[in-house]
Parts: sequence; C-alpha cells; structure tokens
Amino acid sequence: MYPLSKAKKIAEELELDLVEISPKAVPPVCKVIDYKKFLYEQKKRDKALKAKATKVVVKEIRFGPQTDEHDYEFKKKHAIKFLQDGAKLKAFVFFKGRSIIFKEQGQILLLKLAQELEEYGKVEQMPKLEGKRMIMFIAPKKVK
Repeated sequence: MYPLSKAKKIAEELELDLVEISPKAVPPVCKVIDYKKFLYEQKKRDKALKAKATKVVVKEIRFGPQTDEHDYEFKKKHAIKFLQDGAKLKAFVFFKGRSIIFKEQGQILLLKLAQELEEYGKVEQMPKLEGKRMIMFIAPKKVK
C-alpha cells in the first residue's frame, strides 16, 4: 500500500496508468496497468460471453380450425425440422370470423400435434385461447 502521490510516481516511471479498481474501499484500491490493454481484454471477455449465450429462436406454425390431413402432415414435418434445429415452436390455430365456434376442434388439433411431437419436444404452454388465436408453445428436447 502506497500513498496516492507515490502510486502516481510509480505509474509514471513505468509509463503505465493508475486505475482505480475499487473506489468504495477504504482506502481506495488502485492498480498500475496499461489501461488500453485492460479495456481490450475486457471487451474480448464480454464478446466471448456474448457468443456463448444461447439465442432463442421461435418458429411459428399456423393452422386453421379445419386444416385437412395433408396440410397438417406437411406442417408437422416442418415443426419436427424446427424442433430438431433447436428452435422453439409456436403453434397456433387462427379463427376467422364465425369459425370461433370451432374452439374444440382447434384445441384437439393442437393437442394432437403436441402428442405426435412428443419425442422431439415438450409442451411448454398448453393450448390457450387469446383473442382469435389458440396458442401453444413447444420447446425442443435437449440433444445429448
């Protein structure tokens, strides 16, 4: 531990910077380092942490309450591909006009989809009616 004036003198002799590390400590903690290099290292660390962070991708699949079998199978194949790629799936049934009377059909359709995609992902949110949409979320299973 050096007094501030001596610390400044040491930093000048070494042609480095005196950086305050912990200002709230008594006495304040300072370090003699190359500040530009310190900032560079910190940016590098932050960038590495950001790269490791997982980005959640949400893919959507839209059905009508009376989606026929062929369309259903086609969309199910896409859903399987999305889940295998590691994206979350937002499956929803959109009710237009008076088709809201087929709420049960929409729910049956989504539950059937959830059951058939059971080996690829697990249901995160059961089918829920929000306005004219019945929405269900499926998260991918972790690949080991």
